Amino acid sequence: MARVCQVTGKKPITGNKVSHSNIKTKRRFLPNLQTKRYFLAEEDKWVTLKVSTEAIRTINKNGLYSVVKELRSAGVKI
Repeated sequence: MARVCQVTGKKPITGNKVSHSNIKTKRRFLPNLQTKRYFLAEEDKWVTLKVSTEAIRTINKNGLYSVVKELRSAGVKI
């Protein structure tokens, strides 16, 4: 599962690189992914997630346990 956020599902998208002379060539826009270790206090263990910076903000807002519970109900193994 390379370059995909485990929480939000963000993945690379394609677009055009436009030069000064207006020549268009294909390029990829990659999401800003970070590998983060979180301590899951309810289960007394560490979990490692590959998350985007938007997902880090979501975890800070909603709490790690609620996000992990939501992922597990979607079928993601954590």
